[in-house]
Amino acid sequence: MNADFKESGFMYGLAIFVIGFVVLESVFFIVKAWKRGKELGISKETMKNTAFSSVMFTLAPAFSILATVFVLAGALGIVLPWIRLSVIGNLSYETVASETMLEVLGSSLRQPVTDPSQFGAVAWVMTVGATFPLVLLPIFCKMIQKKVTGAVHKSKESSHLADVVSAAAFIGIIAAFIARAINGKTADGVGDAGFMSIVTLVTAVVVSLLLETLCEKKKLSKLQPFAMPLSMFAAMGMAVLLNQVLPEAVTALTWWNHI
Repeated sequence: MNADFKESGFMYGLAIFVIGFVVLESVFFIVKAWKRGKELGISKETMKNTAFSSVMFTLAPAFSILATVFVLAGALGIVLPWIRLSVIGNLSYETVASETMLEVLGSSLRQPVTDPSQFGAVAWVMTVGATFPLVLLPIFCKMIQKKVTGAVHKSKESSHLADVVSAAAFIGIIAAFIARAINGKTADGVGDAGFMSIVTLVTAVVVSLLLETLCEKKKLSKLQPFAMPLSMFAAMGMAVLLNQVLPEAVTALTWWNHI
């Protein structure tokens, strides 16, 4: 098979079809919503402001998605991440799903996938796993929402408990990524955690904290959603810079490969 199978004409055609469908669907609902707004007597100025606010609100997630495409492109090419993250993909799921599958296959995101069967397996895992919410939410979402809402409104203690559980789940996800950057040991006893993973981790944390502090002190609420994507780009920029100025013996240093 052609070595460029990850970015073949078929893959680009598939991407154009999927993304074209998503765009057309979005346009369809925008037109329907605009017409419905007119029927309800909402002013054109209000609808324009709402549309503009929606566009601005989506910019921050878009930057995060773009950063994730760059992260995955080295191993999977640009097209598959582009397709996945244009539909219902996100940073935490796509990265974990692809990395887990590649580890099972004896590879990782740090090296290009050259085997079409491995590429297909990763694509299936990323896609099939993301379809479960589409199947489960219509069936169970209303029931779960009723249970959660009932528990939250029972007492103040339940409300606090719901906040704690939600925060704990988010912190658990972040902790898993941090542990991966520090440890990075795979099942076969090797890994890629080392100098560069720590530098990028520290850079992302420092930039994120600085941006959060700046937003809080200067009352820049509109900048706050951009804190995470900007910290990701800063970490990637630092990695590129250090790869250019530091010797390979330093940038390639990993813990487990030197034990």
